[in-house]
Amino acid sequence: MHPLNKAAVKVLRAYQIALSPFVGMQCKFVPSCSQYACDCFTNYGFLKSFRLMVWRVLRCNPWSQGGYDPAVKPTPHHH
Repeated sequence: MHPLNKAAVKVLRAYQIALSPFVGMQCKFVPSCSQYACDCFTNYGFLKSFRLMVWRVLRCNPWSQGGYDPAVKPTPHHH
């Protein structure tokens, strides 16, 4: 994993441990926006992950229906 991605995941994990219990639990999506961001930074490059994370946070608003939205979408297997 790229060093920037590792740093981003560490910051997100720190948020999940230290702040999320107090300000979190607001996300309309599963997984939560912070977990979605961690999944992005674990599976994609930094710029793509950052773009996906920002787009997800923008969609997580009071007018959103939310729902299941994984960062890594399953792909059909071709036999």
